[in-house]
Amino acid sequence: MIGVEQLRKGVIFELDGELYKVLDYEHRKMARGSATIRVKIRNLRSGATIEKTFPNGARVQDVRLDHAKVQYLYHDDAFYYFMDNQTYEQVMLKTEQLGDGVKYLTDGLEIKLETYQGEPINIELPSTVDLKVVEAEPGFAGDTANAPTKWCTTETGLRVQVPLFVEEGDIIRVNTETGAYITRV
Repeated sequence: MIGVEQLRKGVIFELDGELYKVLDYEHRKMARGSATIRVKIRNLRSGATIEKTFPNGARVQDVRLDHAKVQYLYHDDAFYYFMDNQTYEQVMLKTEQLGDGVKYLTDGLEIKLETYQGEPINIELPSTVDLKVVEAEPGFAGDTANAPTKWCTTETGLRVQVPLFVEEGDIIRVNTETGAYITRV
């Protein structure tokens, strides 16, 4: 058991028989009242996102996850398929389980698969990924005051704000936690 004050973004815990991942965390202290912990969490089995408020001092069940290196293969309408690098078994996860992580998956990308009691529940992305730009707004000469940016779309459908010099066909590095442009590769 862990106290709710130890919950942070990315922590996975069990509550009422379901597994949840913390997406957002806020600690609130009222004037004369006790503190409360407000979290935005995603159910890892159904993909549903909810907000929950805990009183300070409440406890939740922590979970121990197993990790395996897997390689992203492909996806269809309902599932994303991965191959375990050691056993060569294919593992599939529902689109709802992956959330926004699907916007960073490219063919052959190696990631960590998190399993709980043999059930695949989540993926852990690398901190950055390289994506190809398939569509970029035009950048106009003279538009150079205050570090201007423009929107582009990557091969996975992710929309990113980039500097004006990024063009279609360029490879850019993107932070998977924030979705922000880092550099052109």
